[in-house]
Amino acid sequence: MRKIVNINDSWKFIKQDEVNAYNKSFDDTSWETVSVPHTWNAIDGANGFDFHKGACWYRKEVMVDTLEQGNRVYIEFNGSNSITDVYVNGHHMGQHRGGYSTFRFDITDVVEFGKANTVAVKVDNTVVEDVYPQMADFTFYGGIYRDVNLVITNHVHFDLMDYGSQGIYIIQDEVNEEKAALTIKSKLVNELDTEKKVRLWADLFDAEGNVVAYAAKDVVLAAGENKEVEMPAVIKNPTLWNGRKNAYMYKANVSLTSFNDTIDEISIPFGVRYFEVDPDKGFILNGQPLRLNGVSRHQDRKDMGWAITKKEHKEDMELIKEVGATSIRLAHYQHDQYFYDLCDQEGMVVWAEIPFISIMSKTELEGINAKQQMIELIRQNFNHPCIMFWGVQNEIQIGGNRPEVRKLVRELAELTKKEDPTRLTTQANVMFVPDNDEYNYMTDIIGYNKYYGWYQGEAEDFGPWIDGYHATNPTVPLGISEYGAEGIIEYHTDDAKVKDYTEEYHALYHEKVWKIFSERPFLWSTYVWNMFDFGANIRDEGGVKGRNNKGLITYDRKIKKDAFFMYKANWSEEKVLHITSKRYIDRADEAITVKIYSNCDEVTLYVNGTEVATQKGEDKVFIFENVALQPGLNEVRAVSGDVEDTAFFNKVEEANPSYVLPETEAGGVVDNWFEMPEDMGEVEIEELEITDDVYSTRCTFGELFANPEAKAVLQKYLNGFSEEHPMYGMAEGMQIDMLASLAPEIFSEQLLFMLNKELTKIKKA
Repeated sequence: MRKIVNINDSWKFIKQDEVNAYNKSFDDTSWETVSVPHTWNAIDGANGFDFHKGACWYRKEVMVDTLEQGNRVYIEFNGSNSITDVYVNGHHMGQHRGGYSTFRFDITDVVEFGKANTVAVKVDNTVVEDVYPQMADFTFYGGIYRDVNLVITNHVHFDLMDYGSQGIYIIQDEVNEEKAALTIKSKLVNELDTEKKVRLWADLFDAEGNVVAYAAKDVVLAAGENKEVEMPAVIKNPTLWNGRKNAYMYKANVSLTSFNDTIDEISIPFGVRYFEVDPDKGFILNGQPLRLNGVSRHQDRKDMGWAITKKEHKEDMELIKEVGATSIRLAHYQHDQYFYDLCDQEGMVVWAEIPFISIMSKTELEGINAKQQMIELIRQNFNHPCIMFWGVQNEIQIGGNRPEVRKLVRELAELTKKEDPTRLTTQANVMFVPDNDEYNYMTDIIGYNKYYGWYQGEAEDFGPWIDGYHATNPTVPLGISEYGAEGIIEYHTDDAKVKDYTEEYHALYHEKVWKIFSERPFLWSTYVWNMFDFGANIRDEGGVKGRNNKGLITYDRKIKKDAFFMYKANWSEEKVLHITSKRYIDRADEAITVKIYSNCDEVTLYVNGTEVATQKGEDKVFIFENVALQPGLNEVRAVSGDVEDTAFFNKVEEANPSYVLPETEAGGVVDNWFEMPEDMGEVEIEELEITDDVYSTRCTFGELFANPEAKAVLQKYLNGFSEEHPMYGMAEGMQIDMLASLAPEIFSEQLLFMLNKELTKIKKA
C-alpha cells in the first residue's frame, strides 16, 4: 500500500551556493536549521528591488525503514522556486525547472534502506532565459516553500511521474440533472521485470458515504510497461456541484489489487457540474446564470513570503468568503493543492493559470517551459470541480508585438484544449491590446486587465469601453481579469482624486467601477486586483517600497480597507453596516461628510448620542453631509435594526499633515523607472509630420535603443535610462506614447514634442 511520509522538519540551510554540498560527506554542521515551508526572501522580498537571488542549499538526513525494501521510493516536492536540483547520497536525481508545481524523482536505486540517507537540494531563484516567469509585478521568492514528502509504493502503481499528477483523471463526459456519465482514466506503471496481472477497481461514494457507482477492469501489464486504462461509470440523478450554494463533493476510491492484496489506492474528491459562458448572458452554472463576483489572490504573506501553511491558506479563504466573492482568479501561477481543495469545498469558481506573463524569452522561442508548466497545471488539478477556466497568459503583450509571442499563445491554447477539452481556455490581455486584435479570438473566452481611473483616464471610462468592445465583438465573452487602485491606509482626504493613494479614493474608485460592472450582466466575470496587498519588488510608490497596495486587505491580513466593506455590502448575504474613513480621525473642518456602506434598507446616524438623520441608501452607499463636530473627540454611530457601527473623529484646529502623500512620493510605478527630466524652459510646440520611415515616440524602447542616434536622443531627455536599468526588460516592448499615457507626470506634452522633434530627423534603416 502507498505510504506518504512528510519530511518537512529539521533541514539544514545555507543562503549561498556551495560547490560540494551534494556530497554525502559534506559538513553542514554550521548551517542554519529550518523547517519547510521555507523561503530566504521572507523579509527582503517585499522591501524593495534588491532581494536575494541565487543558488542556496538545503540538506537533510532521511531514514527509510528496512521493511520498505522491495518497494519504490519517490521524493516529492509540492513547490520549490524556481530551478531545483535534487541529490540523494551524492547522486543527482534530476532537475525541475519552474517554481509552482508538484514534481517527483524516483530515488529507489540510490536509497539505503535502514540507514540515514543524505538528501541535498539546490534551489535557485535566478531568472534564466528558458524558465517562466521572466519578469512580473510580483516577487519571485526563493526556497522550498511547500511540503516535501517521501512516497513509497508497490512496484505496480498509479503513475507518479506523469507531470506530478495523481495518475488518475475523472473525466466528465456528460453531466446533467439526470446523470453524470464519467470516464475514469488511470495511468498504470509496472516497474517489475516480469508481467503482472492486476484488477483496477473504482468505488464512487456520495457525501454520506454511500456507493453510487463502481467500475472494474482486469489489466495485464508487461514488464516495465506504462499503460493508460479507461473505465466508464455513471452516477444517476447526481447532486451537482453548484458553487457557493451547494459545493457537493463525491469521492472516488481507485485501487489496484493482486489476488487478495490492495497494492495501490488513491482517494480522489470530485464534484460533477456543467457550465458555459454566453457572450450576452455571462457565466452559466448548471443551467442557471451565476455572477462571478471575483477577487484575485497572490499566495504571499507579510514576513512569510510564499512559505505559508494551511493556517494561512484557510485564513485567506475565510476572508474571501466573508467579502461574498463567488470566484477567485488564482494569479499568476499554480497555487497550493490545499487551496484548490478549499475552493472545491467552499464552492469558489476558479480561474487557474501559468506564469507566462509580461515578457517572453528572447532566445527560447518554442515555449518549452511554458508548455511544461501548462501540462503540470492541468494534470495536477484536473479533478478539481472548482476550476472552470485555464489561463494561458497574463499581459504577455508587454514584451512587444512579437510574432513568436502570438504563435506561442495560440499553441498554449491548443495544447490546453487537447489536454482538457472539458474546460474553457482564457487569457488576460494587457490594457492596450486593441479590441479587434487577434489575441481576442485565440481562446474560448477573454479577459482584460483594465485600470481606468488609476493608470489611465477616469473610472467612468469603463462603461464606454465595455460597451464598445461588446459591440465590436458580440460573439466574444468578455470578462475583466484585473481592475484596481492603490489604497494606503495612512493617507486620507476629503477630496479624493486619481493617484492620491488615499483610502478614500481606493474606496470611491471601487464604488464607481462596481456600479458600472453590475449594470452589465453580459460580463462573464470581474476580478478585483487584488484581494490582499502583496510583495512586488519592482515597486516604489506611495511611500512604500516593494509592495503592491491595491488589496482590499493589508499584506498582513490585519486590516480590511473600506473598499472591502463596499463589496461585502453588495455581494454578501450577511448584514453589513460600516462607517468609512475611520482611520481619518483628525478633522479640521467644522462639519464633515459621513459615508456608510450597508445592505440594510435604511440607516440612522447619531453624533455624540444625538440623532442626526435617517436615510435610505442608493447602491449600498449612504451619504450624510454637513455632520457638525464639536471640539475634541466625537462619537459617530450608525444603526439599522440590530446592527450598528461606531467611529470616532477628533475635531482639531489644523489638518494632520501625515494624512497627505508627500510630493516626493507621488507618481505611479512607471514614474519610478525614470528620473524627472530637467526643466526644458519655454517650449513652443509645433505640429510635426511623423511618417513611418522615421523614428518617433510611436516606436518602442527596443526599436529606439537599437539605433545609436535614437538611443542618444532618449538618454538625453530621460536621464540615462539604459539597458542596464532593472525595468528595461518591461519597457523594451512598450511604445513611448503608451508609457506616456501611464506616466504623464514624466512625459509631458513638451517632453514628447522635443523627443519627436529630434527623433523624426533620424531615418529608419
